This record gives sequence, C-alpha cells and structure tokens, in this order.
Amino acid sequence: MKVLKFGGTSVGSALRMKDVAKLICDSNHKMIVLSAMSGTTNSLVEISNFLYLKNFDAANEIIDMLSNKYTDVINELYNTQAFRDEAFKHIQANFDLIRSFVKPSFTSVEERIILAQGELMSTCMMNLYFLEKGVRSVLLPALEYMRTNMNAEPDTAFIKEKLHELIEKNPDAELYLTQGYICMNVNDEIDNLQRGGSDYTASLVGAALQAEEIQIWTDIDGMHNNDPRIVKNTSPVRHLSFDEAAELAYFGAKILHPTCILPAKLNNIPVRLLNTLQPDAPGTLISNNLEKSTIKAVAAKDNITAIKIKSGHMLLATGFLRKVFEIFETYRTPIDIVTTSEVGISVTIDNPKYLDDIVAELKKLGAVTVDKDMLIICVAGDFEWDNIGFEANIVNALKDIPIRMISYGGSNFNVSLLIKASDKNVALQALSEHLFN
Repeated sequence: MKVLKFGGTSVGSALRMKDVAKLICDSNHKMIVLSAMSGTTNSLVEISNFLYLKNFDAANEIIDMLSNKYTDVINELYNTQAFRDEAFKHIQANFDLIRSFVKPSFTSVEERIILAQGELMSTCMMNLYFLEKGVRSVLLPALEYMRTNMNAEPDTAFIKEKLHELIEKNPDAELYLTQGYICMNVNDEIDNLQRGGSDYTASLVGAALQAEEIQIWTDIDGMHNNDPRIVKNTSPVRHLSFDEAAELAYFGAKILHPTCILPAKLNNIPVRLLNTLQPDAPGTLISNNLEKSTIKAVAAKDNITAIKIKSGHMLLATGFLRKVFEIFETYRTPIDIVTTSEVGISVTIDNPKYLDDIVAELKKLGAVTVDKDMLIICVAGDFEWDNIGFEANIVNALKDIPIRMISYGGSNFNVSLLIKASDKNVALQALSEHLFN
C-alpha cells in the first residue's frame, strides 16, 4: 500500500479536489492523508485569536466568511443534491461547534478543537465526493488512532495497533482517507502535530503500515536545488538521501516538513515529492541511498539571531559550554549552529522570544554580542572530509559577501554559513552559479 498526502493548495477548491480525485482513483489500494483546504487553518487561528481577545464580532465575521466559502465549494463539488445535502449537514455541524466557543471563557483546549475542524471538513467532503463517484472509500478518523504520549511525541505502538484495527474492519475498501495534522494527546484531548503536521501524519502512517512508498503531493515539482522564488533556472533534485533532505527541510526548504523524515528513514520507506499540477513529472525521490561526491541543493533559513559569548575564563576551563547550553535549555530555545574558539562561543537561534532573558544570563559568563537580521544558508550534499574542494567552491562563491559563521564537520551532509539577511538574494544566486551551472 502507498500513502499519499495532499496539502492545502491541492484541495484548495472544488476544481482542485476533483483533480486530486483523478490522480487517486485507480485499482491500487491507497491511504490518503489530507490537509485542510488552503487558508482554512489560518482563518481558524485568527478566529481563536479574536476569541482570546473577546472580540466576538470579529470572530463571528470570520466564521461567516469561512462558512460561505465552504458553501460555495460544496455547491460546485457535487453533482447530486443528495450529496450536497449530506455535505452541508456535516459541515454545518463543524461550524456549529466553532460558534459554540464564541463565549467569554475560551481556553487552549477549545482552541485546539477549533484548529482540528479544517482537516475534519476536507476529509469529509472528499470522502463524500468519492462515494458519489461510486468509489469504495472509507474515512478513518485520525482521532481514533493518532495519539501522542506524555512527552508530546507520537505513540507509535498505539498508532500501529489502532490503525490496523480500523483497516481490518473495512477490508473491502478501495481507498482509505484520513486527516493529517490532528491527533489526541495523552489527556484524551484533541491536539495537533503542529504546523506541517500533515507530512508527519503521512510518515507515521506509512511507518505503521510498512508502506511501499510515501508520496507528498504539493504544487511544485519536487525539491529544487535552490529557491525558485529568488534564483532563476533552478531545477528539481531527482534524488536525495534522508540525511540530505532533513538538512534542507530544517534549514528552509518549505516543500517538506523536517519531522516527516525520521519515521520513513527508520523504516526504510522511500518518500517521493510530487506535483499535483504536473502529475507526470518525476519529482524528488528521498531514500536511504546516498549519491557520493555530489552537492545537491541550497536552502536558506530566515530570521536568525547570532549570539557571541566571549570570556577569558573559558580558556582551558571545564564546564563553560555546559553552562552556556543550560541557559538555552532553561528558556527552551533550540540552537541551530555552534562555533567555538579558545575564548568564545557563537551560536544562532531562530526564536528570539526569550532573547533578553538569555542575554542577561549569558552576561554573567562573559561579554555578549548580539547580531539580528541574520540568515543561515545550508548547502547539502556528500561532505565526507576527503571530498577535496567542495568547501572551497562554497566559500569562493561567497567571496564578496561577509560571512559571520561557518559550521562544517558536525554533519557529513551539510555546510552552514551565517550571513546578513540583506545579502540573501546575492548569496543564493552566487551559489547556484558556482555550484550548479
């Protein structure tokens, strides 16, 4: 069985849903993971924010606008009034639930319930569309098998057991549909796998089913070797290793969520990135196979802050690095890259929420310098240390751009460079010209 995940833009309108259905319908058994219709989750977040602020008029206005959007899609999607009525009945129940939270008391528990409605509506509508077309489609509710444990990590044993039980109850189905993103937590509350969670759902489902392949369908032809919004004449990378893909996903390649990689990698299940607008294009295949002695792609991660801690007490001192890292751990702020010297350490973070508190603590250890509006560029490929000249090519490409930090050797699949955000476009274009052209 293959697992196919379709993102929000792929099911963003009645026409796109029909196109996706054509891609799906053949004689092979499949598990289909759907995101919410494009724009829906953002609207649900906005509704929740207004409810926290007790701005009920604004919340109701967005609810009405979103409801009207779904009404239009339903009218266009189905050919028969009976299925339109059935879809209206289900979708109306979702919006009635959302409206029930327009009240003075609003909590994070209720917010998570609201955020789950997008995937519940898209899968309901798509399942009814398949049934209208005579396809034996079965909706498998993610809230019955997708569960996180007390550490907010997926409970893989529970997922596997419950998912197989649901499939065994429906042995004659041609297609199984399920929701991405949403889950239940250890307290039996509706929760989610965070943004990008539909990719994670697809990977977890694929691992639980020992799928033949996991396909991530988006609106771009695979993962490109650079950012096509900035660099002209980029091209899709036809093959990546899981390690290369993980580096690119973490450092800015938006087509794939970083969490998607690990379950597929551990279970040796290939992941294929495909384009709903060009379904015949080969896309990008991600597997455990590594193509040796090649540089594959470049990605950029925005909104980076660099912090340098300089201290004469660091020289030959034990425990200094531990003290530095414990400060970031206390404020639950992950570090992206690290470089060290005899008397100092530089780190980067992408979440400045606790920056002032972190800096105040670090000043107890030494002099602190903060550089904001920075950018991490990731160059992914085979960077085994005996591949002569690869690092020189990267540095030479950026010879006219000031580089704040370079991280090499921590991974065999990535070289990371920190530059000013204002140099982003020039840097990406220079790297493409020197590495790929």
